Amino acid sequence: QAQLVETGGGLVQPGGSLRLSCTASGLAFRVFTLDWFRQAPGRQREWVAKITSGETTTYADSVKGRFTISRDNINYMAYLEMNSLKSEDTAVYYCHATYYNMDYWGQGTQVTVSS
Repeated sequence: QAQLVETGGGLVQPGGSLRLSCTASGLAFRVFTLDWFRQAPGRQREWVAKITSGETTTYADSVKGRFTISRDNINYMAYLEMNSLKSEDTAVYYCHATYYNMDYWGQGTQVTVSS
């Protein structure tokens, strides 16, 4: 059974940094495209960043230059390094893995940016 588990969320002050991790199991990790999404209270889930199996990365305009997505195919991990955090980055962050008709989500980790 495929599983994704996010960790690393928490409370951080504006301008601070956090690193989210996504641990995968039960899937052929290296062939999957990995995304991070987020959902703020009262808002729809939005896409944040993507890294393909070939390690091509793309970012939402709202996080470009501040967030970095990466992956470790040996340890089945994905990461989202978040810098210069803003209050509008507050959300539950989700890890997502896709390959053809296979589609998996983690349970999410809360990130709160507040002074």
